[in-house]
Amino acid sequence: MTISYQDITQWGALDLSRAVHSRQVSCREVMQATLSQVDRLNPQSNAIVSRVDSDTLLAQADARDAQLARGESMGWLHGIPQAIKDLANVQGLRTTLGSPLMKDFVASEDGLMAQRMKAAGAIVIGKTNTPELGLGSHTFNEVFGATRNAWDPSKSAGGSSGGAGVALAQRMLSVADGSDFMGSLRNPAGWNHVFGMRPSQGRVPMWPAQDVFIAQLGTEGPMGRHVRDVAMLLSTQAGSAPSSPLSLSDDPALFAGALDSDPQGQRIGWLGDLQGYLPMEEGIVALCESALKSFSGMGCRVDEVRLGMPPEQIWQAWLVWRQALVGPRVAPFLVNPANRAHIKPEALWEHDQSLTLTGAQLMSASASRTRFYQSMLALFEKFDVLAIPVAQVWPFDVHARWPQSVAGRSMDTYHRWMEVVIYATFAGLPSISVPAGFGENGLPMGLALIGKPQGDLALLKLAHAYEMANLDMISQKPPGV
Repeated sequence: MTISYQDITQWGALDLSRAVHSRQVSCREVMQATLSQVDRLNPQSNAIVSRVDSDTLLAQADARDAQLARGESMGWLHGIPQAIKDLANVQGLRTTLGSPLMKDFVASEDGLMAQRMKAAGAIVIGKTNTPELGLGSHTFNEVFGATRNAWDPSKSAGGSSGGAGVALAQRMLSVADGSDFMGSLRNPAGWNHVFGMRPSQGRVPMWPAQDVFIAQLGTEGPMGRHVRDVAMLLSTQAGSAPSSPLSLSDDPALFAGALDSDPQGQRIGWLGDLQGYLPMEEGIVALCESALKSFSGMGCRVDEVRLGMPPEQIWQAWLVWRQALVGPRVAPFLVNPANRAHIKPEALWEHDQSLTLTGAQLMSASASRTRFYQSMLALFEKFDVLAIPVAQVWPFDVHARWPQSVAGRSMDTYHRWMEVVIYATFAGLPSISVPAGFGENGLPMGLALIGKPQGDLALLKLAHAYEMANLDMISQKPPGV
């Protein structure tokens, strides 16, 4: 049977890995198929940037084939093309952070995540596009321009892992890495009809890092078109590291095992729009509630639930933490005052606000965060999983900076329209965005499932059961793919 390039690009990462290791296809054929797909679709979507030249990549693929011919395999990603998010270092490639101030910076060594993915056999073909400094859930910057939604090129891809989400949806990658502070693995997954998982705090150690003791709200993690691929990549990314003293020491091989389970009897708490607190565009809540019926059909019990703490208090504490952590990331660029003209206003706002914070304010916000975490623990005494829409708006005009209003309510910050994603982050909980389907506008939306503390595996098993029950919907492809 002849296998076409189109066939190869349709496979998920584990299927591709099996085909490579069984010698059904060669690493060279996989690379050729991938580059053909990138050449065909990336000029419009702009998902993959800093692309490595084809001759270099094909030579690397040939070297992987030679290893297999000798009976040697580096791991499950052996010969599989990957593009690393442009916030993470890859030796010899530019790490621009989407900033014109970093457009010529070439990393001298791999970051920990890229190091682990390469050790499993991945071949890095380039980077995936991200917003400037990773701020804002809309992937555009002055270095590479905007990444366009896989389903409608006139719309935003989300962010900050927008390039990764689009590359997955358009079959330019079989699995992808990303990172998440304020929904950056979950929002673009929901907007591009793929899966994106924010692991538990400490599950995936990040290095290099400016701080490893306080800055725990951001984390790297996996995205994929199939939950089993997400879990498998997590098994590669996860695992303790001496450089990250708060990283979790659980055996990451747990995520490489079977995900089949019987979800019957699991209790799901539906947060919805928090009783009207969160403004949401029409159709989002209804679509997510329709997706929840699938869980009921699997024998789960779904009940509405309220947060155990006033959401405005959570938001005010979040603002302090966000500014305290983001401001110092921007500060090094401002050692030279002339750089201020080359930094986007949203990043400058975070920095300038952080300068007014006091230690007392941060400790007060930390106490609020502690109360919020305890309130979430109380909810998990009654529920196994919480569910909430992954976004408050549908993918918006790619030329807009951010939604100024949502459902008639003005947004008082550049990220208030993303408030729905903060709850898993602030409590350090695992959360996965699963495709909820499509609105009347034809655009995709995601449903976020939030698991118990360090309950990543149980969450993946439930998401896998959901995928198996909704294969027809989840397997839909973007136009032209």
